[in-house]
Amino acid sequence: MHLQALLFSAAIFLNRLLYRMFNTYSFTVVERFMRYVQIDTQSDPQSTTFPSTEKQKNLSRILVAELKQMGLSDADMDDHGYVSATIPSTADSDVPVICFCSHIDTAPDCSGKDVKPILHKNYDGSDVILPDDPSQILKVADYPYLKEHLDQDIITASGLTLLGSDDKSGVAIIMDLALFLITHPEVKHGIIKILFTPDEEVGRGTEKLDLAKLGAQFGYTLDGGEAGSLEDETFSADGVVITINGVIAHPGYAKGKLVNAIKIAGEIVNALPGNRLSPETTEGREGFVHPVRISGIAEKAVIECIVRSFHNKGLEENEAELLAIVEAVMKKYPQASMDFKVQEQYRNMKKILDQHPHVVSHAEEAIRRAGLTVKKESIRGGTDGSRLSYMGLPCPNIFTGMQAIHSKLEWIGVRDMKKAVETLVHLSMIWAE
Repeated sequence: MHLQALLFSAAIFLNRLLYRMFNTYSFTVVERFMRYVQIDTQSDPQSTTFPSTEKQKNLSRILVAELKQMGLSDADMDDHGYVSATIPSTADSDVPVICFCSHIDTAPDCSGKDVKPILHKNYDGSDVILPDDPSQILKVADYPYLKEHLDQDIITASGLTLLGSDDKSGVAIIMDLALFLITHPEVKHGIIKILFTPDEEVGRGTEKLDLAKLGAQFGYTLDGGEAGSLEDETFSADGVVITINGVIAHPGYAKGKLVNAIKIAGEIVNALPGNRLSPETTEGREGFVHPVRISGIAEKAVIECIVRSFHNKGLEENEAELLAIVEAVMKKYPQASMDFKVQEQYRNMKKILDQHPHVVSHAEEAIRRAGLTVKKESIRGGTDGSRLSYMGLPCPNIFTGMQAIHSKLEWIGVRDMKKAVETLVHLSMIWAE
């Protein structure tokens, strides 16, 4: 009991010390974020290169230069666009090496070119009309989390593009963490690895990563939403490519000969369930089948789908239902043929994280020490942490504050980003304790 009392007293002292540090520290996270989002780093799902767009490296180079300016001499970008750096240990004993990771690319769902971030000071609680397209209105009724930012600063784009908080908020948070730890050597922590990845939004963020070279034992992605949220579970995900081979003929003389692959593709998509099994009709722990792209000509058409479920069995069931729909349609066209290919994308990271419960519990404690309520959530999507966990780096996901991601109404609260920096400082110390 005496030891527990000493530890409790020490924790109170450290928290008070950190409180004073945070009150006097000039956070750089907002200034960094406002700069980073103006750099176009949109990834391309149709590209066969890695990274999928060379322009992602433009931000990578800036990050390397800024890390070197902080004094992290090993900061580097490799040929694939991965940025890594090491914050040296200040601990008095051996501590597991942890990694903080965010991705530099933005989603292809909405333009990320010429982003104009707007800092709305002292948000007054009203709907926000975005100036470059007044039809884009950030409504409190649609985004009630805005109410928690009354009299606080928020950031939006101008109405023509996404903002890019997914995941440049995470990048800016980790960069500010690095600066804080370097300028406060009295804070005890172990070796911390920084990792910024390209191409997360197109599902390839860890494809070329050398995990042995990174040298971390446990990790955390900064790619989550509301302040206090901690995610230890993701969808499991597959991609399905359906190729339809029709029969081509001159349209003037096609009667009884032409079998149009485009029409078959349309019929397959139209046969998908309208009231279930789709993103627009599911929530919580429900999975879905989602056609994301159709291409082709009358002779040959391709349907690309993503399939999601929190369980591998659910993936198999959803894929079996999709295959049954395709086969039912194809029976009407005996002269045509089809190919149905399934490709694994990522798997639910919870299976791995449950084997290392302290990785999650340390994050929970850090969130509480930052003065927030822990919100354990499951991601209806995936992060780099999904693949990193199965590669050998158990990696839950921590909040940044990002909201309405992948859209022109995307926004983020300044308070949330600063609280994320605080959380990472606490987390770094907890590992050293």
